[in-house]
This record gives sequence, structure tokens and C-alpha cells, in this order.
Amino acid sequence: MTRIDGYLLDGRPDESATRSTAFAALFDPTTFRHIERLGIGPGWRCWEVGAGGTSVVSWLAKRVGPTGRVLATATDTAPLLSAARPPVQVRTHDVAADAPPAEAFDLVHARLVLTHVPDRERALHSMIKALRPGGRLLIEEADPALQPLACPDEHGPEQEAANRLRDGVRALLADRGADLAFGRVLPRLLRAAGLRQVEADAYFPLVSPACAALESATIEQVRADLVAAGLASHDDIERHLAQVAERVVVPATAPLVSAWARKP
Repeated sequence: MTRIDGYLLDGRPDESATRSTAFAALFDPTTFRHIERLGIGPGWRCWEVGAGGTSVVSWLAKRVGPTGRVLATATDTAPLLSAARPPVQVRTHDVAADAPPAEAFDLVHARLVLTHVPDRERALHSMIKALRPGGRLLIEEADPALQPLACPDEHGPEQEAANRLRDGVRALLADRGADLAFGRVLPRLLRAAGLRQVEADAYFPLVSPACAALESATIEQVRADLVAAGLASHDDIERHLAQVAERVVVPATAPLVSAWARKP
């Protein structure tokens, strides 16, 4: 993925790995449910765009079998190398800058990719171009503006502090060009691109151990940025992380909007 002005959540491998694991725990069941609904089966050719881990790639490989193909692309392919065996091919690729693969795919899927690329329209049309006629597109993006709170049940000072910290993270993301209300526009964009049978839904993780792991890893990754911007102190951050660990604060995660459609 191409990041806007230095992606806020790059640069710390341990936290990045924790975030990837948390995303898989939170969102893989939703992703798999949608792909199964689209009819995936043996022999399908799939492009997993901007893959941040191997969970979806490995699941796709099992569904398409030895007669199928899964192309997994990212700007950083290191987290994908363990899955690089038939029917999976791993390739370095920037969906916002590079031409799409020359082959035609039955399924193109991207999760938590477009929000953070500078030319979202170009990236989306690149994915659509790579579909065969009748091929299926599944795009999944968070929409933090749809539900912006770390603690929707703001019942005490700890929850209020957690929400202020989440406001700070959202401000940093927006300052770097992330579109925090992008998920909700996906159906309109797919219709405007001429796709058919456009549908969408949203999944909102309210309470889960993975939500807490994601919160802690995210705050650790942006700690220096929050302090530098005057949005929180180191003491604020340490207190919040301790409260998450002790389950005094039980954070939620932004809704994931899934939109799918068929190419004519």
C-alpha cells in the first residue's frame, strides 16, 4: 500500500504484527463469510490486494485448491513469504501506482487498504480492471467516523479519557490524509464504476480481546506522535494502557464496511 505522507501506523514491527493478528481475529470471519457468499470454489483466480498477513491468503488457497491461483500483493511482502507456495504467488505491488496484473481474476479482495492510499479512485479502478467479466469485487474499509468512540459506554473518567485519546489518534490519521468516513461511500463508488449487484453491510466489534490488543498496539505505535502533537502526555498513555490491560477500559473497534459487486 502507498501511504500518505508517511503512514502513521508504520515502523514498529512488533506492534504491526500485533495489529495484523488482531485484525485477523476481528474481521476474518466476516471476510470469509462474504467470499463464500460470492461463490468461491476450486479453480478460482484471486487477487488479494495490499495483504498485511497470511490469514486471508491461506484461506483463499484452500478454497481454490491446486487448480486455482491466489496472487497476494503488497509493498512490503515480508509478512507474506511464509505463504508463498502453490497456489499462492507473492508479488511486490503498489495498487495506487502500478499497473494492475495482466491476468483476469474471478475475485479481487482488499481489506483496510484504500483508506490509506493517496489516489483511492485510481486504486479502485485498477482492481476493477483486473476482474474478468462476471468477476467479483469485495472491498472492506473501516469507517471510524461512523462510530468514533473507544468506549461507546462512556460511564466514567477512564472511559472519557480513552475517548479523548481515540480522538487524538483520529486527528493524527486525518492530518496524514486518511479518509475516516471512507467505508460508507464504497457502495456509491462501486455503482459509479459501473459494477452490478452492489451490496454492503457493516460489522462493529464492540467487545473482544482482539479489540483490546488492537487498541494497545495502536497507541504504542502512535505514542510519540500523540505526545509531539500535544494530544496526550506519556503519563496519559501509560495510564490508558494499564487500564486496558486491567480491563478497566474495554475498547471497541471502528466498524468495518464490506461492499461487494459483480463486473458486467
